[in-house]
Amino acid sequence: MKPQHVSTRRANEESSARAPGPGGRRSASGRSAASRSAVPGWAVAGGLAGGVVADALLGDPQRGHPVALFGRAAQAIEDRIYADSVVRGAGYAAACVLVGAGSALAASRLTRGRPALTAAATAATTWAVTGARSLSAVAGQIGGALAGGDLAAARAGLPSLCGRDPEGLDDKQIARAVIESVAENTGDALVSPLAWGALAGMPGLTGYRAVNTLDAMVGHRSPRLARFGWASARLDDVLNWAPARLTALLTAACAPVVGGQPARTWRLARQYGSRHPSPNAGWCEAAFAGALGIRLGGVNVYGGVTEQRPELGEGRAPEAGDIGRAIRLARAVTAAATIVTAGAAAGLTAADRRLGAARLAAPADRRLGAARLAAPAGRRLGAARLAAPAGQRLGAARLAAPAGPRGRS
Repeated sequence: MKPQHVSTRRANEESSARAPGPGGRRSASGRSAASRSAVPGWAVAGGLAGGVVADALLGDPQRGHPVALFGRAAQAIEDRIYADSVVRGAGYAAACVLVGAGSALAASRLTRGRPALTAAATAATTWAVTGARSLSAVAGQIGGALAGGDLAAARAGLPSLCGRDPEGLDDKQIARAVIESVAENTGDALVSPLAWGALAGMPGLTGYRAVNTLDAMVGHRSPRLARFGWASARLDDVLNWAPARLTALLTAACAPVVGGQPARTWRLARQYGSRHPSPNAGWCEAAFAGALGIRLGGVNVYGGVTEQRPELGEGRAPEAGDIGRAIRLARAVTAAATIVTAGAAAGLTAADRRLGAARLAAPADRRLGAARLAAPAGRRLGAARLAAPAGQRLGAARLAAPAGPRGRS
């Protein structure tokens, strides 16, 4: 049996939440607090952690991957509305993000007030938008080919991990390409979706993944996409700004896993991170370089176009054996990010519930006082006069009269 005082308090809070505010309308703060408190922190936190575990155990589906389905839908939209225009590209990005986040918004509404369903749906969504196992598997295959001296197999596997031209790359250059891709993808394919999931739940997970996929599809500086893909690329930069720095910080914390030093790793991330052409990838790559004790950056060739990237780090050139160390570091960062973001999700929703409860539990006289302060001045003055004793009201009337009549009385 529930204690009597708990049931009474809960009933009072519920009746206060239903009670209309000033003017007969229920306040927006009451509605938002009630809706947020309907999602307990453990449901979102457990869903994020469960999705990471599912990805580690199951990997990506071979057919019908949700991100691949979204990519095909985005390609169909691009084929219909493409124009060499920044405005048209911004409309394309907005439409695709709405498509990507729409199902998650519907799922959030359907599972509201059902914590177990919220946790399950969040776990499924997290599993769909992260790819730690696939990243490690592809990088490990290329590293194994390099270790076995099969340079041709390593070159053949590189396009599935990054976009640079593999022909003509030696073993050290391929090792550098793999480690740079592992570092960047640890940020934008693992830490970033978890961070946005903690902040905004399922819509945050799918909305971020939609933007990141659009950046991969059209966010290039080619003549065809320089203007059309501008909005997608800039939006991806904005959404990855904070998670990229969080990735660098977590990489520094996990540096001892691969023999690195946290303080040195963080120093190198801050020193070299901003030198990269991307405002975010450089932080991830510089942190990995610091933790692994290697030097990244150099000459890259994309579609026959040569780019000179700045060097990141102060160590030696990477070797095939460093790929396995990079994979181990990425797994440690993924685990740390899962703990941090799950804790943040639980803390954010718990804070929202406490705020909502504090508002609902405010004493009646404080709510009444707030209503009086919100009323127009004339109504407050009238209420004060009616509440005053008759004698005071008569005196106030005499004081409010013109000077002449007061003098003749």
